[in-house]
Amino acid sequence: MAPTLTRLFGSLYAQIDGGHFGNALKTCDKILRIAPADPDATQTKLFLLLHTEAYDAALALTPHGFERAYSLYRLHREADAESVLAQLKGPDDRAAMHLEAQMAFRSAAYAPALTLYTALLESAAPGSEEHSDILTNLAAAQAHADFIDTGFLHALHALPPALAANIQTLPPPAPTPSALPHAEKENQNPTPAPAPKPPRRARIPPGVVPGVTPPPDPERWLKKSERSSFGSAKKRRAGGATQGAGVDPHPPTDAKPQMLKPKAKKRK
Repeated sequence: MAPTLTRLFGSLYAQIDGGHFGNALKTCDKILRIAPADPDATQTKLFLLLHTEAYDAALALTPHGFERAYSLYRLHREADAESVLAQLKGPDDRAAMHLEAQMAFRSAAYAPALTLYTALLESAAPGSEEHSDILTNLAAAQAHADFIDTGFLHALHALPPALAANIQTLPPPAPTPSALPHAEKENQNPTPAPAPKPPRRARIPPGVVPGVTPPPDPERWLKKSERSSFGSAKKRRAGGATQGAGVDPHPPTDAKPQMLKPKAKKRK
């Protein structure tokens, strides 16, 4: 049993390292069928479920803890997440403080979110990824808080006096007529989603092993008479000639052809 678990954990490590999270989840299930109480396999499966955004399955796997509060938050169940988080949050629990600040920002409670992000920024290491994320979230919370406190008042003061005096009783602006037929046409004829392409098959011929089988002849598409090896093969087949032997291309002009004498018939 131990060698099987060792092999499965080796496969699990390679799958996570290669980004094959679906296969890694299947490997975790195989490990948990052999050892249901293995803490490493359980924690790894929970991590994979959160990474693949399978929050309902993560809730079934963790009855309590920060991972349960985070899954509830991602499922927009903020009330349940706050009740779980209230039991976990400590003075030095940075993960719980981050999640509490995110929930405050989502519920438009920008003042508490600013307080939490400021406290996190003071204790974050400068130049770290956490420090950069906190600065981004702090700027967003500050911009929303400024608009609620003073930004919308400046926008109201910039309006004409007649419009600003009756803005709360005015009906919302009607959509332009040119936009209505276009919107109705889009609703009547929605663009169909493109069909997914099937996975591309490998183009390696059967029986060919990459790196082992010799490559094909690059001149296999040419005629035999046009290949570079055509002349050399013909000379090898001829053979028999010694080095320097050949035919004189310019025979002497005074050479006369020899006449063959007829053979005498034998008398009987």
